[in-house]
Amino acid sequence: MTSNTSPPTNRPTLAQRLAESRVVIMDGATGTELERRGAPVALPLWSAHALVTAPDLVRSIHAEYVRAGAELLVANTFRTHRRSLAHGGLPERAAALTQLAVSLARDAARAAEAVWVLGSAAPLEDCYRPDLAPTTPVLVREHREHAEHLAAAGVDAILIETMNNVAESVAALRAARDVALPALVSFVCWDGARLLSGEPLSAAIAAALPYAPAAVLVNCLPPSNVDACLPALRASGLRFGVYPNLGTPDEPMGQLRSEACSPAEFAEIVSGWRGAGIVGGCCGTRPDHIRSLAQSLRS
Repeated sequence: MTSNTSPPTNRPTLAQRLAESRVVIMDGATGTELERRGAPVALPLWSAHALVTAPDLVRSIHAEYVRAGAELLVANTFRTHRRSLAHGGLPERAAALTQLAVSLARDAARAAEAVWVLGSAAPLEDCYRPDLAPTTPVLVREHREHAEHLAAAGVDAILIETMNNVAESVAALRAARDVALPALVSFVCWDGARLLSGEPLSAAIAAALPYAPAAVLVNCLPPSNVDACLPALRASGLRFGVYPNLGTPDEPMGQLRSEACSPAEFAEIVSGWRGAGIVGGCCGTRPDHIRSLAQSLRS
């Protein structure tokens, strides 16, 4: 395993790539793909388990997404902030596991000419429970620490994802700004253009704009709910994107909604989201889905 997390020196910047008219292809799911391959993913650590028990599998999944055509790899840092690791008895390993996760993604990225590594910054508590979000001072402090770990690990940008309320998205954006990293911010909307908190997606985007995100997105939402979110995304004036799920892993919460489809069907669905400049997959998507999407976009 290499310890060098620096990107290639001859590669364009992420900002340059996002400025191009061509659609940018993200990777697909990591957590559900680990689960599908038999790796332990029990809460509270979820995908972070594999950093301890199966790091080679994490690297292998990243590499498959690169071979499938992904240009953006999301490092497996979704649950490496101190709070989640503390729930799993590993708070002291936050910096080290974040570094490892970024290294694994960077290793895989080297197989292609231009692949960028994003550091995932997820909600500090449950993605589907906005009522569990800590107070604003705690959000600011803990997202700042996670952003510092991501910056030290050498990510190209921070992907603030699956944000279910406005206050936490703003705290994470502030943290990215404070460590001088570009940020993409993505919200989860299950029914219409509203976050799980009930706040309008348009209001969440408006609150994000003062922090100059590189892009605004929605993720971990069913494909059938994407059309409802497109007007607010388009109105942002920013590069916008979508990476939907095909069924979440959160059945005990009653949130499971399966919209499983074949890779070819997935590519066809995504092609209907006019104007989306960044596309990929969330829970339930696999390398085959991203491969079909890449082939469709590049044909």
